[in-house]
Amino acid sequence: MSDEPLAKLALEDGTIFTGVHFGAHGTSEGEVVFNTSMTGYQEIITDPSYRGQIVTMTYPLIGNYGINLEDVESRQPHVAGFVVRELAKLHSNWRATMSLDAYLKQAGIVGIQRIDTRALTRKLRVSGAMRGIISSQILDDQQLINKARSAAQMEGADWVQCVKPAGPSQWSEKLSPFKGIEKVRGDGLHVVAIDCGAKHNILRHLAERGVKVTVVPPETSAADILALRPDGLFVSNGPGDPAALDYAVNPLRHMIDKLKAGSGVPIFGICLGHQLLGRAIGAQTFKLKFGHRGGNQPVKNLDTGRVEITSQNHGFAVEQSSLEQAGGVVTHLNLNDGTVEGFRHQSLPIFSVQYHPEASPGPRDADYLFDAFVDMMKTKSPPSPARLRELQSR
Repeated sequence: MSDEPLAKLALEDGTIFTGVHFGAHGTSEGEVVFNTSMTGYQEIITDPSYRGQIVTMTYPLIGNYGINLEDVESRQPHVAGFVVRELAKLHSNWRATMSLDAYLKQAGIVGIQRIDTRALTRKLRVSGAMRGIISSQILDDQQLINKARSAAQMEGADWVQCVKPAGPSQWSEKLSPFKGIEKVRGDGLHVVAIDCGAKHNILRHLAERGVKVTVVPPETSAADILALRPDGLFVSNGPGDPAALDYAVNPLRHMIDKLKAGSGVPIFGICLGHQLLGRAIGAQTFKLKFGHRGGNQPVKNLDTGRVEITSQNHGFAVEQSSLEQAGGVVTHLNLNDGTVEGFRHQSLPIFSVQYHPEASPGPRDADYLFDAFVDMMKTKSPPSPARLRELQSR
């Protein structure tokens, strides 16, 4: 390692990891988290939900299939830093246009390799996600630790402002990565998608079902949403603390009031959208110790009795007792820690999940939920357990 460029990762508890630098030169701070996916590093790097976070990959060899410009989940990378055990020296894939190293250099993202990612992951699991600094410029341990301790906290952080769209737009990408899968068609239906940092694959799933998608910023008023004459409202994933996003929660409360009055539209939320909907009906949210991030997370669908292996990326969750008191019915539970992974409203056409049914990366066990949303827009009521079992069996 002596002839290779050094980099260091410092945690706020005083832990220092010394490794080899790759990607851009520089210094970056963020909440240090880990992801257990074996593949999909490109989608992870470009997922807006990772804004403000230094991501550690637990799988030891990363970068072996390079980077292509078709599989990105947003217009740019969003991670604050990237940590791997070993960066592949060579990449090989017919779709690749560059190496991971070159991609991070181009994006200005600092990476570190050759550290013990198992030790780092264990520390985060035991102590919880914590603030950190990754640097190829500053190599003084105490200086790095001091900077880590003064970095911004994730609790109370509004990162949505960094990833939201400037204004309304039409989603026009019509590629078909899901050929051969039977889908409930929504041709003629129109969805307004509140974009808090939406992954492209969510919008692809809607468009693949023939649904017209209009993307709007999260502060868009209920009146402006309804003026677009949608058949349904979708609330996207995104970064940061849902408790800091009243400007996104308030329009949802007004949309729910419209539903109660008989003039609203069905609502579906994913990830941060799930948390925002929970808060909109009156539930509380809380920060998880180290979050759920990876493509192998088990979730039980209480309506169907089936277990789904899911893709997840979140550090906050909806508190169950307050959700149930507010009129939410728990539909999905995380089988690792028992936290809420999905709910529906007890009387209104509203449902949401904490995990990512669109995957990218990850399994497609849960993409039937997009069909359930199309069903809900057609019927104006949530699909029955029998209908969900039918959709899940396709």
